[in-house]
Amino acid sequence: MAVFPQLRLRRLRRTESLRSMVRESELHVTDLIYPMFVEDGSRIRQEIASMPGIFRFSPDQLAGEIEEVAGLGIPAVILFGIPQHKDETGTSAYDDQGVVQQAIRIIKQSAPDLVVVTDVCLCEYTDHGHCGVVVDGHVDNDLTLPLLVKTALSHVEAGADVVAPSDMMDGRVKAIRQALDDADRADIPILAYAAKYASAFYGPFRDAADSVPQFGDRRGYQMDPANVREALREVEQDIKEGADIVIVKPALAYLDVIRRVRDTFNCPVAAYNVSGEYAMVKAAAQQGWLDEQRVTLEALTAMKRAGADIILTYHAKDVARWLQQR
Repeated sequence: MAVFPQLRLRRLRRTESLRSMVRESELHVTDLIYPMFVEDGSRIRQEIASMPGIFRFSPDQLAGEIEEVAGLGIPAVILFGIPQHKDETGTSAYDDQGVVQQAIRIIKQSAPDLVVVTDVCLCEYTDHGHCGVVVDGHVDNDLTLPLLVKTALSHVEAGADVVAPSDMMDGRVKAIRQALDDADRADIPILAYAAKYASAFYGPFRDAADSVPQFGDRRGYQMDPANVREALREVEQDIKEGADIVIVKPALAYLDVIRRVRDTFNCPVAAYNVSGEYAMVKAAAQQGWLDEQRVTLEALTAMKRAGADIILTYHAKDVARWLQQR
């Protein structure tokens, strides 16, 4: 093998054309899913203080935003609902006239080809803020499963293209897959939050979705940030139960997990570039401490380099515009 001075690795870095020819990981707009918050009510377009540039929309305000998203070439959105009514079992989550169900119908009218993914969880809909049914101060796994199934089915009946269970209850992928198949909707994919960690990076999201737990925390069902072998077990189980795509969440602090999942399993892998990761970049950029565009593209490219096929990110609209300018 040649060595310096015959071997000069800088030769292929000399111009942008040369660099682009040998680039190993490339970020594309078709890699992106844009998360959106929909709030029950009307005439609502409220910016989220901890997430500059991200808004809560009531269903009647969605059409213009959806046309912009589709016009930028972003292929998919994922919806999170903020209902007017909350109770112990999150009944608004599976109400056929619920806010997410309304939003799905409006989006499909505005942009029929846009892929609509829906978050399937109860935390935004329960008055205690936990992701399932609480019994004696603890989330009951098995009592929660039928409610997640009802939620997923109601989303599909409204027109959702993909359902994404994010609750981290054991067995929920199997339960949802079986229910979809029994309802003659075997064509609906499941995007499973397979390795979802109990992360401090979710802070802004919980404000945005009004889903802060009213007692305790979610470490009893979300994963310990110290573990990676456990993540592989979670992913393996979800794939066996019928998941079509698996998510690692968060992304930036868990690039090693993304890589391990990519190397171990032959299925599409998604990374969720979460609210705290987004907020940190936005806050530093507003202070003039870093170049927002370069940092964002570098971070998302790192997720691709680690093995992600799909990236859920609040930066999606900005990234789509920046990629168009290249």
